[in-house]
Amino acid sequence: MKKTIILALMALIAVGAQAAKKKTAAKDQNKPVFTVIKENPITSIKDQNRSGTCWDYSTLSFFEAEILKATGKVYDLEESFVANKTYMERAIQVVRYHGDCQFSQGGSAEDVLATMKTHGIIPQGIMPFPGSLYGDSLNNFNEFFSLLEPYVAAIAKSDAKTISNQWKVGLQGILDAYLGKCPEKFTFEGKEYTPKTFMQSLGIDLNDYVSITSYTHHPFYTAFAVEVQDNWRFPLSYNLPMDEMMQVIDNAVNEGYTIAWGGDVSEPGFTRQGLAYAVDTKKTESLAGSDMAKWLKMTAEKKRSIIDSLGYKVPEVVATQEMRQERFDNWELTDDHGMLIYGVAKDQAGKEYYMVKNSWGETGEYKGIWYMTKTFIAANTMDFLVNKKAIPAEIRKKLGI
Repeated sequence: MKKTIILALMALIAVGAQAAKKKTAAKDQNKPVFTVIKENPITSIKDQNRSGTCWDYSTLSFFEAEILKATGKVYDLEESFVANKTYMERAIQVVRYHGDCQFSQGGSAEDVLATMKTHGIIPQGIMPFPGSLYGDSLNNFNEFFSLLEPYVAAIAKSDAKTISNQWKVGLQGILDAYLGKCPEKFTFEGKEYTPKTFMQSLGIDLNDYVSITSYTHHPFYTAFAVEVQDNWRFPLSYNLPMDEMMQVIDNAVNEGYTIAWGGDVSEPGFTRQGLAYAVDTKKTESLAGSDMAKWLKMTAEKKRSIIDSLGYKVPEVVATQEMRQERFDNWELTDDHGMLIYGVAKDQAGKEYYMVKNSWGETGEYKGIWYMTKTFIAANTMDFLVNKKAIPAEIRKKLGI
C-alpha cells in the first residue's frame, strides 16, 4: 500500500514538473529577441529607490546624454541638488495659493530645466550620498515627506492674517537634513565652481530644449501648459498631431539625441520584466484562455504574468489621436513616470521598440532597460523634453522654432 502511494506521488510530481517545463518552454519561445537598430550613448543606470523623483533622475539622465553628445564627457549630475531647490520653490507656490494646489514628491522635466537655468547644477559627490544622512543606503522619502507635507500644509492653510518668512527657514532645515545642503562653491577636478559656473562649463545651451505633446483640446501647432498637477510651473508644450509627435521621437533617436519622456506606465502592458505593450485586452484575454469577465477580475500582477508569457505575440491596440484624448479626459492617461528614450530595436517578428532607460536600478530582464513598443509610446505619452535641433525641419517650421 505504501509503495503504491509513493509511486502515485512520484507520478504526480513528474506530471507537475513536466507541466512546469512546458509552461517555461512556451514562455521562453515567446520571449522577444531584440536586434538593435539605433542606440545612442547614455550614462549609467541610477536608482531613485523609495522616492517619487523619476522626473529628477530621468531628466538629469537626459542632460547627461546631451552633454555626452555635445562634448564627449561623462558627468553624473546631482539629483538631490535639484530636489532641494524644487521642493522649496513648489512649497512657495503652494503657500501663495493658500494650499489650493498640490505639494507632492512628483514633478516634471521642467523642474530640472528651471533649476539648471536659475540655480545651476553640481556633480555627484559634493552633497551627501542619497539616504546617508538618515542611515539608509539610497533615497527613502517616507519619513522625509511625512514631515514636509504637513509642514507646508500648516503654513498654506494658516488662519493668520499675515505670515513671516521664517517658515522658509524651517522648511530649508528639513530639506537640508534629508537631502543635504546645496553648496554655494565647490571644487571639482581641481577647479573651483559655483553651481552656475559649473552649469556654464558643461557645453550645452539650456535654451535649446522644448516640450512636445499631442492633444485635441488645444489647437495643433500652438503651445499650452498640459493640465496635470505635477506640471505646477505651467511650462508650455508644443502641440503636435500624434503622428508628428512620433516623427519627432524617431528623428531625434536617428540623429543621435535622447528624449526625456513622461507618461503612463500604470497599464498591465508595462511589465516589471522590462517590456511595455499597448495591450489589446479583448484579443489578449482570448489568447490567455479566459473570458472577459475572468480577465477583468484578475489582479494587475496576474495580467502582467499572462502578458509576459505571451511575450512578443501580445496583440496591441491601434493607437489613435481620439484614443489619446479620451484616455486623457477620463484620467486613464496619467503622467506617473519619467524615463529616457535613447534607442530603437526590433524583435524577431519585426516589431519596433524604443530602448528606454529607467531609474529603478538594474532591475528586470534587461538590467534597468525597458523595451517599449512604438505603439505603447504613442498611446501613453503625456509629454517629453527634446533638443529642438532634433525636431524635423518641416515640423520646426510649423511650430515657428
